[in-house]
Amino acid sequence: MAAIALPVTIWEGFYIHQAHAAVELIPNSLTTSSFANAQLLYTLRGHNGTVKSLAFTPDSRILMSGGAENEGVIRIWNAANGKKLGNINKAHRAAVESLVISPDGRTLASCSDDNTINLWSLKNFKFSRSFVGHTSNVLSLAVSPDSKVLISGGLDGIRLWDLLQQRPLGTLVPFDNLIYTVTISPDGQTLASGDNKGGIKLWNLSSGKLISEFVAHSNAVSAVIFTPDGQTLVTASRDRTIKLWNINTGELVRTLTGHNNWVNTIAINPDGQTLASGGRDGIKLWDLTTGELINTLSGHTDWVSAIAFSPNGKILASGGFDRQIKIWGIPRKRN
Repeated sequence: MAAIALPVTIWEGFYIHQAHAAVELIPNSLTTSSFANAQLLYTLRGHNGTVKSLAFTPDSRILMSGGAENEGVIRIWNAANGKKLGNINKAHRAAVESLVISPDGRTLASCSDDNTINLWSLKNFKFSRSFVGHTSNVLSLAVSPDSKVLISGGLDGIRLWDLLQQRPLGTLVPFDNLIYTVTISPDGQTLASGDNKGGIKLWNLSSGKLISEFVAHSNAVSAVIFTPDGQTLVTASRDRTIKLWNINTGELVRTLTGHNNWVNTIAINPDGQTLASGGRDGIKLWDLTTGELINTLSGHTDWVSAIAFSPNGKILASGGFDRQIKIWGIPRKRN
């Protein structure tokens, strides 16, 4: 299947021997106030086109990136020092639209405009199998907290897959608008999807039944994500806004405005305090409690297309149309 080129160190039980980073990261949990002072630590270069997807391993040590319309490569990086570790070449025949890593750290799933979903073992980065069922572009992936179920959203609806037995579970909704993004609540009970018309739907993941639906935005929904406590759904859109919704009441809690064009991507720090969003005008950091804009990071020279916090909350990765990946964090001087 795919050719994988990796240095010897990554094969030794997968966990890499980390080189000393030029900048030391503060080990304590980050707070909103500290991330307001985030600085660019590294710039990663290697993609030949837009970086469309980013995902960290559960231990926060390794960053995966995918994208580029005609590249179809997944690149592997040491998140601590910005060093490139290797590639999964020919991972797909078209752009890698989304990457997700199962919480148990065993499986990497990738999806593409080539209509397929591919599974990779994180033990040795070998190809496991393809899920073939979508008849159009697959744009978004989400995995349940217990690592058992993979959800895929695409231009032909939403499908469910059994990650353990690596088989299809069924189609949640076929041809119901164009699904641009999906996410699963922290308790694994609720699936949220966003479509091309600005609509949001909430599903009971166990029964597959629709819980509720509402029009959230005046343009396509580009990203959806639950807060770590599962009480709030955050939605981003091409209408330039980000909205926070109370899951229990369905009410709009807050609208975040500040981007001057499409909001392409969002991520929430695991501490639940900071939201990062990316678009044409860079990366914006928001206080989720107050809705206050606390910082704008302007390192990319083109649209920001992908963003991800590390699971330990200490670093932020961003990818852009400029083919670059930026690693942001809170540096401190060595004694």
